[in-house]
Amino acid sequence: MDLDAVRRDLSLCLEELFQAAALGPEGLLVVGASTSEVMGRRIGTATSLTVGRALVDTVLDRAKGIGCAVAFQCCEHLNRALVLPRSVAQRRGYREVSAIPVPGAGGAVAAVAFAQMEDACLVAAVEAEAGIDIGDTLIGMHLKPVAVPVRPRRPQVGRAHVTMARTRPPLIGGARAVYDSAEARRRLGLDPL
Repeated sequence: MDLDAVRRDLSLCLEELFQAAALGPEGLLVVGASTSEVMGRRIGTATSLTVGRALVDTVLDRAKGIGCAVAFQCCEHLNRALVLPRSVAQRRGYREVSAIPVPGAGGAVAAVAFAQMEDACLVAAVEAEAGIDIGDTLIGMHLKPVAVPVRPRRPQVGRAHVTMARTRPPLIGGARAVYDSAEARRRLGLDPL
């Protein structure tokens, strides 16, 4: 497994996602990843802490650059709970649950994230502003409504398929509703025609 290529591909995907999602210091990125899929195997069949470290290190490094928080999703054996810093969980009002992810019950990525994060905890669910799913791990339940797909130029990390999304607030109203601030200003007579 070429870990440098994995890091490079993941960095490129994250760069595109961060640009599309406009995440900032208050933003939350949810990450789901299968190390088995990255290595070209079926999800849950070839867990690798080495690949998990490469993924976690890359995500945390890139997120630190923009100041957003990260939540790493566990596998189905921990009900897709998430690892994140306790301070983020408390600030956002997330319910903490008791477990420690390990390979085989949580997954390599979540296990590495739990070990590496300062004061990590596990929460049952989050509502993130953006997400990256490496290996079809199904992160959609942890995104705010409304999820909008972000199509990466290269939709793979290692041999795993990548899906990404940003979110936006739901649009309300009907035919007369205005969603564009420039149009609203024009209708209010605040901008010249």
